[in-house]
Amino acid sequence: MTNEARAVPRSRARRLGKFARLAGGVAGSMLAEGVKQVSSGNRPRAKDLLLTASNARRLTKQLSEMRGAAMKLGQILSMDSGDFLPKELADILATMRSQAFTMPEKQLQEMLNQAYGEDYLRKLKDFDVQPFAAASIGQVHRLTARDGRAAVLKIQYPGVRESIDSDVNNLATLLRLSGLLPKHIDLKPLLTEIKEQLRDEADYEQEAKYLNAFVRALGDDERFMLPRVIPSLTTDRILAMTFVPGGPIEAVLDEEQEERDRVMSLLFELLFVEMFELRLVQTDPNFANYRYNPDTGQVVLLDFGASRRFKASFTRAYLDLLKAIAASDREGVKEAAERAGYHLGPEGSRYHEVLLDLAETILGPVLNNNSYDFGASTIPAEAAAIGEEVREFKQFWEAPPVDAAYVHRKIVGLFMLAARLKARVNIHELLKPWLDDDA
Repeated sequence: MTNEARAVPRSRARRLGKFARLAGGVAGSMLAEGVKQVSSGNRPRAKDLLLTASNARRLTKQLSEMRGAAMKLGQILSMDSGDFLPKELADILATMRSQAFTMPEKQLQEMLNQAYGEDYLRKLKDFDVQPFAAASIGQVHRLTARDGRAAVLKIQYPGVRESIDSDVNNLATLLRLSGLLPKHIDLKPLLTEIKEQLRDEADYEQEAKYLNAFVRALGDDERFMLPRVIPSLTTDRILAMTFVPGGPIEAVLDEEQEERDRVMSLLFELLFVEMFELRLVQTDPNFANYRYNPDTGQVVLLDFGASRRFKASFTRAYLDLLKAIAASDREGVKEAAERAGYHLGPEGSRYHEVLLDLAETILGPVLNNNSYDFGASTIPAEAAAIGEEVREFKQFWEAPPVDAAYVHRKIVGLFMLAARLKARVNIHELLKPWLDDDA
């Protein structure tokens, strides 16, 4: 987290102005780079002029300063849409996953005044005005609860909720005008769902309900540790919770191989429980949403704002997809993928076959009943190579089915974490209770 504080632009007019200046800066940079290239005797492509290092810095800095839906949409697109976003643009957007500014103390005071009144400090014992975590929608502060427990307040940035629709529309327009997205791709269903999801994430009372649901489901499982909601201090824009001790999940890398494998196995098993039992998935794969307590070996689970409920028909189709991959049943993979909402293109076309290749590659660890070494995985390189071939069939490109996009967002995040921890996990064995269940 950066320690730099920047005021959050809260009005729609100011945020629109930010987008306008961003577009103007990008266009100016393209013009200057084009003149430079032509003067050198080159004939640059528009894409090469747009995707420069200076424009990458300009885009990520501006959206990170705006925070809210603008930053969140960039994060979502960077992980969910790699199958139809150019790699260069996905890489630019991905850098925002680790960037977040804090809000100045004046805006912080405004949010606390609105929630608790001007005497808020009398209600918040030992409140630390310096946040210890910041993200796209809010920042987190330490305090002490009335009963003496260590606690935290997750405080939403001002204007975030009111700007969701305009931010999403403005960023989508900016990406469309860039010329990087094929004109025929209909982003409207995806953008509509993203807006709805972001409204849920900006409703902290809704997040409190999701957290309570996970506590009910996992509260007795001593392998995990979750915070508890403090209702007396929770509002729709401030979420109060008990503080849960733990260090960064990446610290597991310092543990023995057996412990690294155990921790990642827990997280994959949790995903299957979320998908096929609860049908409620925490879809945000940010590493910061997981912590590790080395004293107890517990995995700490945080941030449930991005939780999403799935219909039984979708989770059944997705389970059938995994079963078909585990059985090397390519026809079954095709049938299940279509039921999950994928459009695979004309039957028998090369595009059709390439998409099936891509699915089988990405979900390859399900195939064999042995430990998969994520630290030595070749999946990213293989998927990237297949993805390059997918990009040759622009006439067939479509936005991914929304439910599958959120699930893949979670899967990709877990794969990235498993690679970071150099873990070895038998995915097939973890899935076996569901692979063998025909109920």
